[in-house]
Order: sequence, then C-alpha cells, then structure tokens
Amino acid sequence: MKKKFYLILSIIVLISVNMSAQFLNSEGKSPFVDIIRDTRESVVNIQVEGTRKITYGNRNFDDEVLRFFFGPREIERPFSAMGSGFIFRRDGETVYIITNNHVAEGGRDGVITVTLADKEKLTAEIVGLDPDTDLAIIKINVNPNIHVVVAELGDSDNLEIGEWAIAIGNPFGQLGLHRTVTVGVISAVGRSGFNFGSSSPMLQDYIQTDAAINPGNSGGPLLDINGKVIGVNAAITTPSGGSVGIGFAIPINMAKKVAEDFLTRGHISRAFLGIETQDVTPELSGTLGLNEISGALVTRVQNDSPADKGGLLAGDVILEVNNHKIEDVAKFRIVIADSPIGERIPLKIIRDNNERTIYVTLTSRPDQRTNESVEEKTPSLDLGMRLDTLNSEAAQRLNIRAETGLAIVQVIPNSPAAKVGIRSGEVLLALDRTDLKTISDYNAIIEKAEREEMTTLLAYVLSRDEIYRFIPISIEK
Repeated sequence: MKKKFYLILSIIVLISVNMSAQFLNSEGKSPFVDIIRDTRESVVNIQVEGTRKITYGNRNFDDEVLRFFFGPREIERPFSAMGSGFIFRRDGETVYIITNNHVAEGGRDGVITVTLADKEKLTAEIVGLDPDTDLAIIKINVNPNIHVVVAELGDSDNLEIGEWAIAIGNPFGQLGLHRTVTVGVISAVGRSGFNFGSSSPMLQDYIQTDAAINPGNSGGPLLDINGKVIGVNAAITTPSGGSVGIGFAIPINMAKKVAEDFLTRGHISRAFLGIETQDVTPELSGTLGLNEISGALVTRVQNDSPADKGGLLAGDVILEVNNHKIEDVAKFRIVIADSPIGERIPLKIIRDNNERTIYVTLTSRPDQRTNESVEEKTPSLDLGMRLDTLNSEAAQRLNIRAETGLAIVQVIPNSPAAKVGIRSGEVLLALDRTDLKTISDYNAIIEKAEREEMTTLLAYVLSRDEIYRFIPISIEK
C-alpha cells in the first residue's frame, strides 16, 4: 500500500515539476519577464496641464433685463490630467502614441508632456481625438539617433476568456509609480452599456480583465502572453476608487482603425444609418416573433436617411448587418460604424413576425462630412457645436435630461464654442435671446448672424451640473 502511495506521489510531483517548467523561460524565470523586458519601455507617462476659461452666470435671474445687466463673468481655472500611453509607430523623427481621449483632450487648451522610459520629457501634439471610442493619437518628435521601443500590436478579435492579460501603466501618477506591471486573465469580452459620466464613449466593446487597473493606468497597453498589445486600458468599476479586479480595455483592433483613419485621412470615417434603437428584452421577444433575445429594435427612422431610403421601419428588429450577427444595440452601433460607406449592404430583419432582407447604402455620419457635402443645407458659419434633439440616441448616451433646448453632443476642438468652455453633454437653451426647439431654429439664428455680420452671439446654456449660464461666443471671421 505504501509503495502505491509513494508511486502516485512521485507521479504527481513529476507532473507538477513538468507543468511548472512549461511556465519558465530559458533562464528559469517567469515568461512574463521576457514580455515586460521587450515591451515595458514602449509605455510612456502623459501629463496634461493648462488653464481654461470658465463662464459663470446667475441661474436665479428669470428676468431678461436682469440677465442682460448681470450677465456672465469669466475666470481662468487651472486643470491637470495624468495617464499612460504607448508607442505604436515611428516614422523617422516622429513617434506616434495611443492613449485615451479623456487623458489627452485637455491638450486642446493646455500642454501635453510625455515622459519616455529614459525620463526624457517631450511636448506632444494631438493628432486626433475620438470621444466615441475614448481613444486619442498624439505624437512627439525625437532625435533620429534616439532609440525608442515600439509596441507590437496584436489581434483582439479572437480572444478567449481565461487567457493571460498583462497591464502596464502609471497608477496613481502623483506617486511616481511609472510602468507598473500587473497580471491577470481576460474575464470577459464584449462588455458594454457603461455610464462613466460625460466621458462615456458611444462605441463600447470592452475587454474585461482582473489585472489590476487603477487611476492613471488609462491609455496603457493590455498585453497577451506573447507580449502583443490586445487592448488599451480605459476604465474601472469600483466603489473605492482603486482596483477591485474589474478593469476594462478597448480592443486593439478598434484602436487600429482609429489610428489608421487619423494618420491617413486626418479624421474618423464612420458609417451612418439614421435610426434610433433599443435592446430586445425577454418581454418583447415573444411579441416580435423572435426565437432568441437578440437584435436591435428600431424605434425611430430619420427622414431621408439611408434607413428611410432602404425601407426600414420603426418596429423592425435588425438581426444581421452585412452578415454580422447583432446581439444587442452596442454590437449594432459598432458594426454600423465599421461598415463600408457608399456600398449596398444587406440587413436581415424581423417584421410582422416574418424574416426578410432589405438593402441599404450607408453614408458618412453628418458630423463627419466635409464642409462641401453639407454646405447646401447648413450655414457656413460654424460655432463648433454639433447639436441634436433631446430625445435622440446621442442625448440619451450622454445622459442629458432637460425639458427644452438642444443637446450639445459634440464640441469641436479650438472652435468658438470650445474656447468659451462649452462642453458636450450640456444643453443649448437659447441663442441670441431666442429659445431653441429644433435644429432649424438654430440654423435660422446662424443665418441671421451671417447676414447682419454679427461679431458675438449670446448663448444660454444648461451645464451638466444643472447650472444655467449666459455665454458670449465670439464669431470668427
């Protein structure tokens, strides 16, 4: 009996030793050592500092005369942000870095300083900001003789739950914990539906990991066991402000497309269908004739949009887009955004309990078209605000709650609106002392300002913290 016991014990020990050996490198160390050695120096520290003009008004003045004489006042307030990033490309003296939009966006009004692995500090420029994905591309210029490490980008389309995940970043930047390494696994893929406040991206397809991610890690790389970047660390869910093992990274394939668009086109190119949607619930699936709880339920079709022209109707359930299965609204948004523009593509839908296929030709999103493509329908004067109705999908995504006005869904960097501190997620209640209910109301005021060669327009804005402000916007000639 003892012989059998010792034999079994010996076999277990041999198996354990053999399995342990598989997780050691040629030097008898953890394979993570080689991965970090090859990639760690591609990670940079990013610090953004500057001052921003804030306009205040008295929300208690309901009388127009009082508002006119006791209007807004401006003060300059300093701001700062810290995060991480990683080098993904070098062209001669120009080095390109991927980070988060919420890390780099302050660079529009301030200075972005990048600290390399050798502690050299360089001033960076913004190549492009994409709030829809919370991604940003910045660049620095280096001496041609300076060696920098370029991270190798992997493929995030075929990740499996349980794979190794390695995060590198600068947690709690004020403590100087640069290029901290944490290890875990991929906990889930395709996570979406999160509200991170005003910076919540519209396109969410997160990789979830239990590799510790803390404030300051944002923009750093998430690596696989081969040392390739599979994600961009972006957010955490936590009751304490620190890591509790639930961190989120943007898939690197999404980041690749954003980077390619900015570097080749100078802007993001995304397709537009022109509908509003909601997720299918268990209660709805039976009444809609669905065999499973999936798809995107159409709640509204915009007039003269690609969806309208293709025959899509409110009440239709979209099951597939261009042969890509649609599991929910989050997946639908990503598939549409990445679909080809100008090509006729199939949409498999359920209508009146019957499955059918219709065809649509997607256009570019209205806020991404060139000035020439929208010049006939909108005034040439541009304050830099992209507006939508309060019940639109964009307004819902930004969690805008108001009874009247227009939702400010985007503010263009360095535009007249941006320079006076107007931000996305706010509500434009009135312009030139005229209440706003529709986009046509806004365009009429802008056309009037053009005709009369006005130099300033007074905006009445409801901020995200429910403060009412009058803001004078200078019109740039």
